[in-house]
This record gives sequence, structure tokens and C-alpha cells, in this order.
Amino acid sequence: MPKGKRPKNVGFGITPPSETCDDPKCPFHGDVRVRGLFLKGVVVSDKMQRTVVVQREYLQYIPKYERYMRKRSRVFAHNPPCINAKEGDIVLIGETRPLARNVSFVVLQKLGRVKTPGKP
Repeated sequence: MPKGKRPKNVGFGITPPSETCDDPKCPFHGDVRVRGLFLKGVVVSDKMQRTVVVQREYLQYIPKYERYMRKRSRVFAHNPPCINAKEGDIVLIGETRPLARNVSFVVLQKLGRVKTPGKP
């Protein structure tokens, strides 16, 4: 990417990162468009190259018992070098086209940190 080029605006009130990168799968500096779901979760693993595992918790209603059950799901997301989320970060991820076999989300923004990594 040329140095004078501005990052793309992905919309939804998300500010682009101040750093630049030359990653083609970056939503700000590459060719990937964000559409569909937006999820918030905690990065529980960053051991892969440019990919993180984001865990999110949600409640599911069980009609038989008239109560809620706490559930967790893990989502693989592409981690561009300009954002570079680490384990324990709370991140916002957005849905994209399939980037790899298991990766259809990309990290858009770091929102904060969790006190104990891996336990949201």
C-alpha cells in the first residue's frame, strides 16, 4: 500500500487504526469488506499467524426449566498487523467473506483488556 493512501472507512462508527499495514485481508488497508454479524468477545489464543480465537459468552433460554443457561462459543478471526490483538484483549469482530477454511471474521477494534486472560 502506498504511504500516502488513507485507510478505508468500514462504517458503523469504527475508527481506523493509526498504524498502517500491507495485509490484503485487512478491512482498512486491504480488499476485504465487512458485512453481516458484529460480535464482541475475548481473545483466548493468539498462537496462529495473523489469526486469533475469540470466545464469547451468551445466555440461552431453556423453556422447560424457565431459566437461562450460560453458553460459550469460539470464533476464529483474522488479526491484521495494524490491530495486532493479543490474548486477553476484548475485541469487536465483523463478518466477511470466507478468508480461510475456518475464518470468516476479522478483528475490527480493540475495546479493552480482561483482568485474567482466558476467563471472560
